[in-house]
Amino acid sequence: MTPKPNLSQPTARLATVDVLKSTALLGMIVFHFAYDLELFGYLAQGTMAQSTWLTFARIVAGSFLFLSGVGLSLAHFPTIRWPDFLRRLKIISLAAFVITLSTYIAVPDQFIYFGILHVIAVSSLAGLLFLRMNVLLVFLAAVLVFVLPFFFRTEALNTPILTWIGLSTQWRPSMDFEPFFPWFAPFLAGIFSARLARQFGLISAGPPPETMPNSFLKKIRWASRHSLTIYLVHQPILIGVIWGWSRLAL
Repeated sequence: MTPKPNLSQPTARLATVDVLKSTALLGMIVFHFAYDLELFGYLAQGTMAQSTWLTFARIVAGSFLFLSGVGLSLAHFPTIRWPDFLRRLKIISLAAFVITLSTYIAVPDQFIYFGILHVIAVSSLAGLLFLRMNVLLVFLAAVLVFVLPFFFRTEALNTPILTWIGLSTQWRPSMDFEPFFPWFAPFLAGIFSARLARQFGLISAGPPPETMPNSFLKKIRWASRHSLTIYLVHQPILIGVIWGWSRLAL
């Protein structure tokens, strides 16, 4: 009889979460590849501003935040493992700073001052408050965070250091802007879903990656475990490939 997996162990990984995260990574790469093609003139200007592509981008970003919420809930059950949490928070925060600095150097008029990594870092901190909260209250909080920007905004938050909250009436242009409101909502939805799944016994863990055979699933899990690295390096690689192709095509 196969023993029931111990989900409190940090080495236990969920195959479903890995597959979903790798799918989100693929969606991100597809979007940025199309974005870069437009940048180099291989797609018509304005292509990426079409509603289809904008919706696709929001789905991908929302997926990352949702899965980050799931991951936070699963990794810190039944107790918060502070050394691991702080280590991950430092890595994400440093990566967010690198994104801000590099985009400021490259495109100072539209640099990323609060993008997907920034909101994941802040949401990870805020999410700790909801790990032990009543599940229904977590759901209601997710709904509130999502709908509030549609009903309430104030000029008092228009100052540059506060626009990241997402309740201002105007904000600085950016290549990637995911303010806390409403983007904390999918993160909370991830916490809610993970807790609900655990409550109803729907969570099961596969074998640790090191015991899996060489298979497609193992490759997917590799991508999931290195998602931050893939996020940071995929754009330079894509731009380099397209630039190289454009040089060869001359």
